[in-house]
Amino acid sequence: MRNYSTRDIVDVAIKVPAVTIGFWAIKILATTFGETAGDSVSMSWLGETTANAATSFWQNGYLIGTAIFGTALAVLMALQIRARQFNPWLYWATIIASTTAGTTMADFATRALGIGYPGGSILLLSMVLVSLWVWHRALGTISIDSVHEPRAELYYWITITFSQTLGTALGDWIADGPLGYLGSAAIFGSLLALLVIAYYRTSISRVALFWSAFILTRPLGAVVGDFLDKPVAKGGLELSRTGASLVLAVAIAGLILIVHRRTRALATA
Repeated sequence: MRNYSTRDIVDVAIKVPAVTIGFWAIKILATTFGETAGDSVSMSWLGETTANAATSFWQNGYLIGTAIFGTALAVLMALQIRARQFNPWLYWATIIASTTAGTTMADFATRALGIGYPGGSILLLSMVLVSLWVWHRALGTISIDSVHEPRAELYYWITITFSQTLGTALGDWIADGPLGYLGSAAIFGSLLALLVIAYYRTSISRVALFWSAFILTRPLGAVVGDFLDKPVAKGGLELSRTGASLVLAVAIAGLILIVHRRTRALATA
């Protein structure tokens, strides 16, 4: 939902990618990867923890998973903010870290805390709105066009992480109902299609549309990821979480290469 000029593409001040179809395709794949990879760690490797299970720190898969991915996210955020120019591999690695951390944080909020999907979603929505409000209050804008200095970048990544966490909770909430995984994917896909129509047919704020789309791609990825690795009895395909994550990682890397090369070609044309 943003177009860069050729000058913008090579401008070292730009720290985020142009928002194109390629951007959204990678974002959806990254959110799906975040669901399968996050579940691989917190559920398959560490063991799922629920409100009725033991609450020992070392037995709490969600909390330990959050610590693992949260640490990786903090390191990548620091590197991203310190970087002097846009690096697609660093940027998307940070996005993936935020979505995997969002998966484990959402599971912790909605399951381990015992507040359920509605409570977790309301809590996380509040955190997203507060983050956007603080960002706007501090810098006067929440547009991604402003993400070229450390303070704006910090607000940007905090908001992204909260939005990824919110999206996970929303996806799990809807998919846990009668719609199931595929029905939920259709709902979130339809909502994204409506945002596209609004972008081309209305004068609604492009900033509002961007953040709405950014949030909605996460539950779409969450339900698709769950569809891939959840048991057949629950409506999933019961594929290997690790295997699905590897396939998604390869697809993401391939798309990053294609988009980056196309961007470079446009910049040098």
